Amino acid sequence: YVRFHLISPLIQQSAENIVLFDTFVNILSHNLGEPAYEADVAQLEYKLVAGEHGLVIRVKGFNHKLPLLFQLIIDYLSDFTFTPAVFEMITEQLKKTYFNILIKPETLAKDVRLLILEHGRWSMIDKYQTLMNGLSIESLSSFVKAFKSQLFVEGLVQGNFTS
Repeated sequence: YVRFHLISPLIQQSAENIVLFDTFVNILSHNLGEPAYEADVAQLEYKLVAGEHGLVIRVKGFNHKLPLLFQLIIDYLSDFTFTPAVFEMITEQLKKTYFNILIKPETLAKDVRLLILEHGRWSMIDKYQTLMNGLSIESLSSFVKAFKSQLFVEGLVQGNFTS
């Protein structure tokens, strides 16, 4: 089991940055779908999670091939590219996801409660309005570049690994 948390203070600076980060993580997951399929068949699992303060990369499975899968994820992260069609598809999916959160009373109540309790939190309504106002491909590219330049990393490795 390998878990790395790529933390960046840039994410929580604005609602737009949070939406750009969600878009980035979803596009990264989309890009990894085909190359990581063989790892999935070989019973290696990975998950990319857009946390509140950064990207969580979780990888688990047989230890002799785990570093290759982790390296694949890091390579796609460092050489992040996307097409305008993928950008449009992911932003449309995010609109639906945000809207579905807003129409469910229990998730909306949780969001409002966390907004009251946490300092500097952006509401789901802020995120949805930002997304509905439109994002540009250029803003995503500049956000990803800034995100990669301001990272702090925490890691945990468990299992049959040497130091």
